[in-house]
Amino acid sequence: MGRKFWLQGLSGTTLALAVLLGGCRNTRNEAAGTGESAPVGSMKSDTGAMVRSSDTAAAAAAGGALSDANIVALLDEANKADSSAGALAVTKAASAEVKQFARLMMSEHHALRVQGQQLAKKLGVTPEAPANDPVAPLALHETSTLQSTPKGAEFDRVYMDQEVTVHRAVKDLLEQSKNAAQNEQLKALIVKAQPVIQKHLDQAEALQKKLSPSA
Repeated sequence: MGRKFWLQGLSGTTLALAVLLGGCRNTRNEAAGTGESAPVGSMKSDTGAMVRSSDTAAAAAAGGALSDANIVALLDEANKADSSAGALAVTKAASAEVKQFARLMMSEHHALRVQGQQLAKKLGVTPEAPANDPVAPLALHETSTLQSTPKGAEFDRVYMDQEVTVHRAVKDLLEQSKNAAQNEQLKALIVKAQPVIQKHLDQAEALQKKLSPSA
């Protein structure tokens, strides 16, 4: 898979994540009053094809707020996916710095996941992803992309490009989850996680810039 094609696919996956998150916000418009689910767009998990603008409007019209059960499920999925991506990157990366970053992702996203699972158990919240789960296709695309990218310098660039995009999406997810969370302990856990994700994003952007062919 060429780097140009991959970046186009990832862009589409990220757009889909933003679209679906938009559909989970607290506000509703008139189109949501029908109670019908709007189409989630033409994104495919294997290619991450770009979502049409008409799909964007339709998904945004779906409306509805994230429940605490939705939030717990989405954050668990995101942490699991990035921890798994880090484990794969450790075996395929060429750069020592990239491998170090990947190990950090394995460690800290696993820790965040455990904290979320422990809190859910304490609160008696059963994780339940929303009908239009925005994280699942992003995680699937991430996994398939990393698996199909050969070891070496190209993998390093692809992995770091992806980590920048994914952490920007997760950063947005945390912000929306913080605003939607009903339980104060869940909200506090999200607030605690936000600087960790920002740190990951800062490090990923620095490595991305360092590995850029034009750098």
